[in-house]
Amino acid sequence: MEKKVCFVVMGFGKKKDPDTNRTIDLDATYKKIIKPAIESAGCKCIRADEIIESGIIDKSMYALLYYADVVIADISTFNPNAIYELGVRHTLRPFSTIIIKEDEGKIPFDIGHDRMISYKHLGNEISEQEAKKCVSQLRDIIKSVVADPRVDSPLYTYIPKTEQPKISDEEIQCIIGELKNNEDTIYALTERAKEMMDAKDFCSAEKLWEKLGTKAENDKYYIQQQALCRYKSEVPTKLRALTDALSIIEKIGNQSDTETYGIKGAIYKRLWEETKDNSYLDSAIESYKKGWSLHEYYYTGENYANCMYMRAMVLDGELKIHSKMEAKLTFEKIIRIVLKSLEEDDPEEVMWKYATLSNSYLALKQYDDAKKYENMFREQNPSQWQIETFEKTKQLYSE
Repeated sequence: MEKKVCFVVMGFGKKKDPDTNRTIDLDATYKKIIKPAIESAGCKCIRADEIIESGIIDKSMYALLYYADVVIADISTFNPNAIYELGVRHTLRPFSTIIIKEDEGKIPFDIGHDRMISYKHLGNEISEQEAKKCVSQLRDIIKSVVADPRVDSPLYTYIPKTEQPKISDEEIQCIIGELKNNEDTIYALTERAKEMMDAKDFCSAEKLWEKLGTKAENDKYYIQQQALCRYKSEVPTKLRALTDALSIIEKIGNQSDTETYGIKGAIYKRLWEETKDNSYLDSAIESYKKGWSLHEYYYTGENYANCMYMRAMVLDGELKIHSKMEAKLTFEKIIRIVLKSLEEDDPEEVMWKYATLSNSYLALKQYDDAKKYENMFREQNPSQWQIETFEKTKQLYSE
């Protein structure tokens, strides 16, 4: 390997920031900022999933943390593996470590690092302007680190007489071995799975998410995506796909995040639509309500209100009145939350927020506002499946 090696430690896929509850697509960060910056700096880019024993902390991981000329640690969403690996790097090498993070995320300790940059993430995407700025900034820092490997490890800064561990080149090369080509890495498999989902090939996508789950054990993101694809596949029947998806999502032990509650709610809701068994609707409401109560995320709230609205349509008496009023109050709260979020600089998910506003106003029979935000939704050039999703909900409130 003639080029300088830059080893990247970070989370994979979409991760929830514990402080802001924002979902950050870390693969977008890697694809649009980190990898282009490293390659334009003339270095070889290796992400943690591109070593032979992909996706787990093993001897190759430790060897690369020691061997790499530069290590870039993205600590966004306070990813525990990235934080741990950063600590290992700071112990093994006095210099040539760069820290990056998403600018809204909070870190519960002071790293005090002079080679740290922040980038602004829109959640599922990074703007072209932000990517261009950050690639240039990160490239310049990489070149500076390679040319001037100054001490940046807190350990060697505060205890300067610390002796660095020594591992022979022969042992390092023996451990690292041949790097795999990128066709079977976590990153590459994830990109293929996303492409298959966009093409509505949910069966093939499910198999890839399942494979990814075996590579990165206990990572609930892959379990969530597998469950999502399983129920959307409708194979061999809708009912079988839904019950299988429910079994998959139950593999997540600590079910305490909005994404898991949202997917469970969606499965139960579709089971109710398929069977008309009201116990499934009750379970959907319970899941959506838990997700909504956690962080009052508008999308989970919309689904909760939607289910309460449907419950009101199948009940009588006081329960009907209660469900209808709960849906109304939730829609009103969602509108306040979404309108406030749209006042922010570079608001996230504007297309879906317009869709939510339109359907929320429609449910409240405020037709002019509903039409206004429907037009704004359509001006975002949604894909066909996004239009179909919007229209399905709109039809419910139009009845």
